[in-house]
Amino acid sequence: MALAEVARQFGEVRIVAPDVEQSSMVHAIAANRPLEYRRTPLGEFEAFRVNGAPADCVALGVDHWGGVDLVLSGINLGPNLGTATWHSGTVAAAKQATILGLRGIAFSTAADEEVPEFGRLRPHIEKILQLLMQRVSPRLVNVNLPSSGRDPMDATID
Repeated sequence: MALAEVARQFGEVRIVAPDVEQSSMVHAIAANRPLEYRRTPLGEFEAFRVNGAPADCVALGVDHWGGVDLVLSGINLGPNLGTATWHSGTVAAAKQATILGLRGIAFSTAADEEVPEFGRLRPHIEKILQLLMQRVSPRLVNVNLPSSGRDPMDATID
């Protein structure tokens, strides 16, 4: 929710997410089965659960609702650095956005705790979005946020 709460400062937010954990899904897509989605109450956000991979969620959301300018993916538990980026469903969702002609930003954070305090990441997310929203390129960005107690300048962006 921290990502969506910060993102709404920049525009309308719609959440379209997998209905189950999708770790290491790479850029999987549902090619031979129908995708289904269902509205899911999530605070004040319009949210939907999809029976597909992260890339499916992006494709379905963009196709079904349109008017999308930017896709934000995450916040992934654990960093997406080095070869981990090749396996990441979080990064694949941002890549799917670029395939569809949109900008995509994937967010991940170190999981120093069993469940990170996502609320403490809000200032980091806000600073990074302010920086990235001013730019037209790059179209695909992978952001690794520091663990909740660290300086926001420790974030890596590639």
